[in-house]
Amino acid sequence: MKRLQLKQLIREEIISLAKLLHAPETLTPQELNVKGDLDLINTKITSLPEGLKVRGDLDLSNTPITSLPKGLKVGGYLSLMNTPITSLPKGLTVEGNLYLMNTKIVSLPEGLTVGNNLFLRNTPLSTKTDEEIRAMIGPNGDIKGNIIR
Repeated sequence: MKRLQLKQLIREEIISLAKLLHAPETLTPQELNVKGDLDLINTKITSLPEGLKVRGDLDLSNTPITSLPKGLKVGGYLSLMNTPITSLPKGLTVEGNLYLMNTKIVSLPEGLTVGNNLFLRNTPLSTKTDEEIRAMIGPNGDIKGNIIR
């Protein structure tokens, strides 16, 4: 009995993976709530729905995405490595690490909350001091971990 359940779980995971490999350029509907991780690495995704909540990790590395939706909340890490993104939405919440390496982000939004480390290697922000970075997010924002360049 357990072997049959395991085979079914594996089949469902393979189907989910196959769907993500052929992900569309846009995800809908609004207020989408993902209970686990959302791994969109190397897809052609260009936008996400407003109000998206991902309880796990959200990985958008190596995608053509240029902006994130208002109200985005990520329960794990958020990776935007190697994307053309230039800004983040006001009030963005990331409970894990925020990876911005190899992006063109020049400032951080007011109210940004990062529950762990902020990675800035090879960004225009990497030359800013910790004080300058923290001043950008204002009194309503918080970076609980380290700022890593």
